[in-house]
Amino acid sequence: MRVLVVGSGAREHALLLALAADPAVTALAAAPGNAGTAGVAEHPGLADPTSGPDVVDLARRWRADLVVVGPEAPLVAGVGDALREAGIPCFGPTAAAARIEGSKAFAKDVMASAGVPTATSEIVDTPARLDAVLEKFGAPWVVKDDGLAAGKGVLVTPEYDDARAHAMTLLDSGHPVLFESFLDGPEVSLFCCVDGTDVVPLLPAQDAKRLGDDDAGPNTGGMGAYAPLPWAPSSLVDDVVERIVRPVAAEMARRGTPFSGLLYAGLALTSSGPQVVEFNARFGDPETQAVLALLRSSLSSLLLATATGRLGAEPAPTWTDGYAVTVVMAAEGYPGSVRTGEVITGADGRGVLHAGTRRRDDGAVVSAGGRVLSVVGTGPTLEDARADAYTKLDAVHLPGGHARTDIARAAVEGRISVPG
Repeated sequence: MRVLVVGSGAREHALLLALAADPAVTALAAAPGNAGTAGVAEHPGLADPTSGPDVVDLARRWRADLVVVGPEAPLVAGVGDALREAGIPCFGPTAAAARIEGSKAFAKDVMASAGVPTATSEIVDTPARLDAVLEKFGAPWVVKDDGLAAGKGVLVTPEYDDARAHAMTLLDSGHPVLFESFLDGPEVSLFCCVDGTDVVPLLPAQDAKRLGDDDAGPNTGGMGAYAPLPWAPSSLVDDVVERIVRPVAAEMARRGTPFSGLLYAGLALTSSGPQVVEFNARFGDPETQAVLALLRSSLSSLLLATATGRLGAEPAPTWTDGYAVTVVMAAEGYPGSVRTGEVITGADGRGVLHAGTRRRDDGAVVSAGGRVLSVVGTGPTLEDARADAYTKLDAVHLPGGHARTDIARAAVEGRISVPG
């Protein structure tokens, strides 16, 4: 099988590594890819990953049997539609189905119709209503960009002035603002392959969204993750699939916009049970790097079955015993304006996945984005996996680079629990 992966981040590097280890895969391409993916896949070139005609043209020229769309922007832009219209199997939803990530208001409407538990919410699209809604919700405020924001459009704060300022920034940019009630309990990410109404879950994971240790600092696209979750109830995955993912998939199908691809449920395990924080329409980053490091069965078979409507006949995935931990190294200035062009050393080791990197004409690998690398460690225990990740991270050098030192530490120390 010839597989083309669209995207250029560490998520796509993780997908490519898992596909490269799959005996059914005979050729791999990454478009546009990065300095690390060049070691595992061809780089045929793609100027605009959000252009359906451009992606279709590349898939035809490269003779792809399957196209896997990694990031959300191409999906919301309709790349999946263009591939399907061209008769090319695509792992990733249509633009209409990808609205479950592209519009939080749409996702809330789907959940309400499906009877899925989630935070109460209200959309504000004019400053005239802002103060009244702030007073209505009260602290702590959860303020979200209604559209795509690469994981950085959310503010959770006990400070009224900060909540109002963030909302005004979004409104001034022309973006509606979603206010939500605060959900207690630890957050969990559950990836599910979905083909209409068939659902196959992967391992649950937890990511670290804040920039600094102990969840300090601003929100980011994700600074680390680990899988599976030693503290989670054994019934968690089955419970979430039956109470949340299947009802949402059925509602999407009922509306004439069936979901096909990876439905990512971001959850809070509250005192009243799992509730949805958000849905994404693709593999999450950095959780994918940890989850796929433990996959033992064929990834290409799972993705192709989803893309071609045969997921119901696909065997459940199998997993390596143990744990995986991902630690993200970010560029100086992230999540704000970042320094790029810094030479990276030690980034060619096993378990070092590239994101914001490129190779200079002289052969040096340099930084080219905010989240530059993901370093993945594995081990029989979560503590072992964490130690492996940080040992690998110590061998990498990026001038001005920074990473959290506490990924998975709270879980190792037994400091995470589900409210009773």
